[in-house]
Amino acid sequence: MDGAPARHAILPVRVRAPSASSTTVLVRNRIQFDDIRPCIDGGRYAAKGCVDQPVDVAATIFREGHDKVAAMVRYRMVDDDRWNVAMLDAHEHDAFTGRFVPDRNGAWVYQLVGWTDHYASWLDGLVKKHRAGVADLSGEMEEGALLLEAHAAPAGVPAPVPPRLKEVAAILRDHAVPVHQRVEAARSPELLELLRQHPDRRDATATAELPLWVDRDRACWSAWYEMFPRSVGSDGVRSGTFATAATRLPAIAGMGFDVVYLPPIHPIGHSHRKGPNNTLHAGPDDPGVPWAIGSPDGGHMSVHPDLGTIDDFDDFMAAAEDAGVEIALDFAIQCSPDHPWVTEHPEWFRHRADGTIAYAENPPKKYQDIYPIDFDTPDIEGLTAELKAVLDFWIGHGVRIFRVDNPHTKALPFWEWVIAEVHADHPDVLFLAEAFTRPVMMQRLAKLGFTQSYTYFTWRNSKGELTEYLTELAHTDQADYFRPNFWPNTPDILHEYLQSGSPAAFKVRLALAALTSPNYGIYSGYELLEHVPVRPGSEEYLNSEKYAYRPRDFDAPHSIAPFVTRINEIRREHRDVLGDIRNIRFHHIDNDNLMVFSRASEDRTRVLLTIVNLDQHHPQEGWTWLDLWWLGIDGGEVPFEVHDLLTGQTWTWQSHANWVRLDPSWGEPLHVFEIRPPR
Repeated sequence: MDGAPARHAILPVRVRAPSASSTTVLVRNRIQFDDIRPCIDGGRYAAKGCVDQPVDVAATIFREGHDKVAAMVRYRMVDDDRWNVAMLDAHEHDAFTGRFVPDRNGAWVYQLVGWTDHYASWLDGLVKKHRAGVADLSGEMEEGALLLEAHAAPAGVPAPVPPRLKEVAAILRDHAVPVHQRVEAARSPELLELLRQHPDRRDATATAELPLWVDRDRACWSAWYEMFPRSVGSDGVRSGTFATAATRLPAIAGMGFDVVYLPPIHPIGHSHRKGPNNTLHAGPDDPGVPWAIGSPDGGHMSVHPDLGTIDDFDDFMAAAEDAGVEIALDFAIQCSPDHPWVTEHPEWFRHRADGTIAYAENPPKKYQDIYPIDFDTPDIEGLTAELKAVLDFWIGHGVRIFRVDNPHTKALPFWEWVIAEVHADHPDVLFLAEAFTRPVMMQRLAKLGFTQSYTYFTWRNSKGELTEYLTELAHTDQADYFRPNFWPNTPDILHEYLQSGSPAAFKVRLALAALTSPNYGIYSGYELLEHVPVRPGSEEYLNSEKYAYRPRDFDAPHSIAPFVTRINEIRREHRDVLGDIRNIRFHHIDNDNLMVFSRASEDRTRVLLTIVNLDQHHPQEGWTWLDLWWLGIDGGEVPFEVHDLLTGQTWTWQSHANWVRLDPSWGEPLHVFEIRPPR
């Protein structure tokens, strides 16, 4: 959209200019709208939805006086000239809610329409007068009959009058029918529903059209696994290949992951190549950092020759499809000093005073092997066209998901432009923003079009931190546009919580990510409890895979892969419960080392209750105080069963107060209970 429309813009009021003969004001648009949701920055940015998933809308809608208001939401794809319509339900304090279900991937618009509900207003007055004992209601009955006829055939729109409306109109006019029977006929549920289908919208007022981007299902529900293909099949000295990496795909799919994310697969530069553990001098066999993109073998539209050819990549993509996983590629806008762009387009880089190109820095960190792109280049059109061509190239090879490296350090207008350009031809392409930065920047990237976003989950480990952060993501307007993707670890981030190597720590963090967020991911080696930092106080891995090959024994006996698999099975079996972050609810327990949260289907017929011991070293116990109504259980001392989906054990609980003990050294450090209703 060009420019930012006024907040909750309404069709303008038209006022007749005063003249010598008249000061009449034509008052239109009597219906007022406030607090519209979803509405991102007044419609400047699109809210987000997914195909075949409901979009919930809400607003405060009112008008002056005592007349009642009715409203609807209408919606359509941008390139469709026909509107779909769904009525809104009225609640106390002028609140209206409703929903609609988009059925196709792409750009949609929606708007709210409100009007005076003349019949409901008349009926309210009729009932009050009847209850007050007013003797003569003949005038009111005639008004009601006329309103029914207006509903059936709005002015200027010839239409047959539905028989039931004619029948009730006749009853209202029939003085032989007792008054109380005519009142009951006027407010029968059948009639009121029919009137909803034939509304009298003579003074309808509409909001501005608001944008909605509807993604395919993978945007809203995914489990990611990050893998360096060069390590799979490597002996520690030589690189693995696309062919050897493909042999790992069935096992990843078997653990329940559906997206396999690859760091950059392009040629790696030799200039200033980093050695093991980020040393400044690489040996002849050191592979370098995949993010130092470009060499004489090519740049962003080439594959590293050690991995194979582009044909081998195509075979790898086919193997992924056979395994039932989707490949996500890294899109990193940066170069090695050896990248062809450095000599072909030196104007795309920032130069120091001495004329040399400036390498990347994030003090105290220095990245001598990487040149960042300068979006202040005078050749911005040439640069952005080339970057778009990179995306088009990989889309042409079947890639439909891109994990974008550090998008917050690139020009924001570029992201808004390039994502829109890609979506114009390929609306099914997804973009994950790897932006561990300020909240306002992370939120703006999501508004600009990024499908999913990395989050602060990695650094939220206490009950207070987790509760506060999840409440922010799930129960504010961020839920309308910001899709979190929770990662307990990445190749760059080994949080202190995991550095003990305790299986309980790894299980807790994985379960929290998978059971609180519809989208989550782990970096390869997580299931093997890799936990040693390069030095005390650091979040960098010792012998980080960023700088060296890391062959692994995935069949090691200490692997928690069976636990990972079971958690992902629970996710799939309870997609209706876990698929929407907005249904998370926290319950009280009298121990800050224990955390209790539930997820429920909309009708409360399927409920999961998770209790986690956040203390990875010691047993913890406490008493719950559950909100039973939220769990679909009536209050009182009613027994109900909780069935642990991890251990298969079942307990009978009597009320909201229940004693729980979790010992990380014996058994699992959490319960994932399926609530079973009272028998």
